[in-house]
Amino acid sequence: MNVTIRGQTRHFRTVTFDAARNSVLLIEQRLLPHEFKIVATKDFQETAAAIRDMVVRGAGAIGATAAYGLAQGARAFRGNDTKKFSAHTENVFHVLKSARPTAVDPVNAMLDVRREMARGRSVAEKQSLALAAAEEFANEDVEHCEAIGRHGQKLIRNGARVLTHCNAGWLAFVDIGTATAPMYAAQAAGKKFHVWCDETRPRSQGATLTAWELAQQKIPHQIIADNAAGHLMQRGKVDLVIVGSDRTLGRTGEVTNKIGTYTKAVLAARHKIPFYVAIPLSTIDWNLKSGFQIPIEERSENEVLGAWGVLENGKMKNGKRAYVRVANPTSGACNPGFDVTPPDLITGIITPAGIFRPKNLWKHRKKLGFNG
Repeated sequence: MNVTIRGQTRHFRTVTFDAARNSVLLIEQRLLPHEFKIVATKDFQETAAAIRDMVVRGAGAIGATAAYGLAQGARAFRGNDTKKFSAHTENVFHVLKSARPTAVDPVNAMLDVRREMARGRSVAEKQSLALAAAEEFANEDVEHCEAIGRHGQKLIRNGARVLTHCNAGWLAFVDIGTATAPMYAAQAAGKKFHVWCDETRPRSQGATLTAWELAQQKIPHQIIADNAAGHLMQRGKVDLVIVGSDRTLGRTGEVTNKIGTYTKAVLAARHKIPFYVAIPLSTIDWNLKSGFQIPIEERSENEVLGAWGVLENGKMKNGKRAYVRVANPTSGACNPGFDVTPPDLITGIITPAGIFRPKNLWKHRKKLGFNG
């Protein structure tokens, strides 16, 4: 997407690769919306740390980062012994896989890279194929998001009020995004609409990232407290909900997404408001048979007990963000990062191949890229 900083507008992708330095280049999302900065990870361990510590976050973005990280680790290997190379890349794979366990995109992306690497005979060939495969995943992620926009924009009528949760925008993917893709396509089609951005505590990705994106794109929007959604629905001020997903089960239609998504789905069902989930094909898990099998990431209690930000005048303390403790000083916190929404609460899944009922994903699995 295009980013305007100090009057200069440029196109950026969330994740790119510097082959000359063997570095993954990332937008440092923890600094947004107050500072726009590109950072480079020098090795696969730093790339895994960037995923784990949420320098980069969002299903497609961490998928592409993991793919580039695997290629980065492969390209760092020195020597011609293919057995030692295989052992090395296996370690790289597991380090990156463990960085964020709930999302399935990193695993699917790295499996794509490994399949391509297997075609090479020499270490050098495998290294070259790894980077080409990572680039292909990143490009495909963008293509999927473009297709999601084409299919989903027809759901947004002129004058609609759309609610979204967390950030499933271009910052969460390589470009364009999933939940935002129908919005950007609707805007391009000349439609006028308003977006409610859930703040999405505890990390406030809706307030910091989605709102920043929409402001950059000049789409009318307002940030709301997470608990305000029910009130707005009750008063008839929400026409449609579109969210993203970090893992959607192809066998059951269950959707894992940022904590609070399930709550919004229950509220939408109560008020008979259409609830859609937008995903690329890499977000589909065709193996697990129950949402209770999905590993739910338990994050630091500090995210709940306090908040990160900048001073009111917009300046950062000592050039850095400041953490402020909000909660009672002797209390602890429980902080699950995700929840699972059952298929009966979901109106449809917006995919690059079209819009499907959640329970029909398995029926259309070949169309959705599953060849097992």
